[in-house]
Amino acid sequence: MLLERSELPPLDAVSHLCGLQAQEPQEPFTGLWSRLHGFQPGALSDLLTGRQVVRTHLMRRTVHLVTAADVLAWRARHNAMLRQRVLGVYRRELAGVDLDELAAAGRDVLADGEPRSMAQLARAVADRWPEPGTRPLGEMLVAGVLSMVQLPPRGMWRQKAGVRNALVSSWLGREIDPLPTEDGSDPVGQELVRRYLAAYGPAATADVRAWSGLAGLPGAVAALRGELVTFRDERGRELLDLPDAPRPDPETPAPVRFLPAFDNAILGYDDRTRIIDDADRGLSVAGARVVLVDGRVAATWDVEPGTESGRGAKGTRSTQGAGGAKDTVVVTPLRAFSRSERAEVADEGEELASFLSDGESARVRVRREV
Repeated sequence: MLLERSELPPLDAVSHLCGLQAQEPQEPFTGLWSRLHGFQPGALSDLLTGRQVVRTHLMRRTVHLVTAADVLAWRARHNAMLRQRVLGVYRRELAGVDLDELAAAGRDVLADGEPRSMAQLARAVADRWPEPGTRPLGEMLVAGVLSMVQLPPRGMWRQKAGVRNALVSSWLGREIDPLPTEDGSDPVGQELVRRYLAAYGPAATADVRAWSGLAGLPGAVAALRGELVTFRDERGRELLDLPDAPRPDPETPAPVRFLPAFDNAILGYDDRTRIIDDADRGLSVAGARVVLVDGRVAATWDVEPGTESGRGAKGTRSTQGAGGAKDTVVVTPLRAFSRSERAEVADEGEELASFLSDGESARVRVRREV
């Protein structure tokens, strides 16, 4: 949905993208604005309060905004990975803690239906496990052994709120789907692969693993091979895709797009050179917001708080008259822009500034290349 903005409703877009990484609560709004025609941020806030999308730890143990249907279907397949990733950070602190007993104690605390912060939940069980400390206990409870969601107003448009956690079963009204155990065919893993390829293919199995954080998906890929098509990339790696997936011609022009921090268009791959140069790879894990020019990362962007003057600093383009504080979208190129590229970046930046300010400002400044 980056070559041409889609007419999909926001709920369907979140589903198609297999969720949006969301540890920075406002970033998914930009991710959807860049992909959807006429996206209204209140629509996503309504999906959160309406319990149709949720914020939860899932892929790679990072907070994602996913549909309620997907967290119910996918969470059990991620359970072992989530637990192991928390242990990878706090193995020493949690040594000797029976994680099944910890989960049961957490569920007992949450049985009253009241949401809690991670620290509140950890303190409620700390008398039983005083040695680890509240941080290791809390992270294991909210991201490892319990299926939890972060409740609104966290993640709503232009609102700041702390994290309040509740069980998925409490917020959505039913337990997560159990993993099928009959024949070991991993139908949930197969569906994850299909959904990933529909959004991000063609891709290698290493890309699927990098996106999901799951080590056991090669078996699912093997089971699906009969329904997939294969290609080779420039390095000779095998790429997999769905047979009817769109594969635009390499010469298709790609419009300028502003991506939020941690967008899966970059983090969803092991081989990120398809979209970002190796020299700039560190930006993708540092939380930099990036600008795509002709389909590749060519700049970073941020928002500079405004002043009371309606006129920007030297080099700022503005379509906003005087009066009121005006934020500015500031673009920092990573390479030289042509005149037409600079103009296209500025035009799209004005649209983004207007979106982020609810129409109060359309100020953008494209810095000169270093």
